[in-house]
Amino acid sequence: MLTFTQFLQGPGLQRRNHVARCGRMKMAATPVHAGPHAEAASPIDPVISRPYRVATIWRKTKETDVEVTINLDGTGICKADTPVGFLNHMLDQIASHGLFDLTVKAKGDVWIDDHHTVEDIALALGTALSQALGDRKGIHRFGEFSAPLDEALTHVVLDLSGRPHLSCNLAIPAQRIGNFDTELVEHFFMSFANTSGTTLHIRQLAGKNSHHIVEATFKAFARALRRACEYDERRAGQIASSKGVLTQQ
Repeated sequence: MLTFTQFLQGPGLQRRNHVARCGRMKMAATPVHAGPHAEAASPIDPVISRPYRVATIWRKTKETDVEVTINLDGTGICKADTPVGFLNHMLDQIASHGLFDLTVKAKGDVWIDDHHTVEDIALALGTALSQALGDRKGIHRFGEFSAPLDEALTHVVLDLSGRPHLSCNLAIPAQRIGNFDTELVEHFFMSFANTSGTTLHIRQLAGKNSHHIVEATFKAFARALRRACEYDERRAGQIASSKGVLTQQ
């Protein structure tokens, strides 16, 4: 025998109340007064399964021993342990502004100079990024950002196209920042582009202080890379390419 309240509610609302009591986040789509044979609507917000975007690369040669781990969906944690102090500072900018979790351990023949170590760290970082991205489904693919640091201003545009290219227009006044050879800035980005399959354009718009110019560049790069790696909700797992694939050529 139905109670008076149950009679007023009808079978549709009774079922909705049951769904709510079971702890589901969405109410059933059946109308309150729908009949028992009414067809329920599909969920409004289907959950898209996404991969765990983490990769670790170990690169060992007679010149260097490098291990890089990157989590593309991190919180900006950086653990950089390399013999190149200024590069550690720049790696921290990549993690912090890209919201990547980044661990870099490196040893190298720095008694010669920093060239081999900086190059191999960039090569390993690019490879790790490419592996973490996987088939690159659902990402924005393109990213750009302009970052100021006091008088310095740098603009970075990049495309995770699978086609390596670097166009770099930096006018860094000093040959060295501390012990760091500023020629290695462009070489770092070229090495990264080659192994990550990134088309990368860097333009200095203003700047006089060498440290400011380089740091603004790494910050802009990190922000642009973050945008390119992030998921585009409207793509729902599709590749951002008219040819349907983003792979290195």
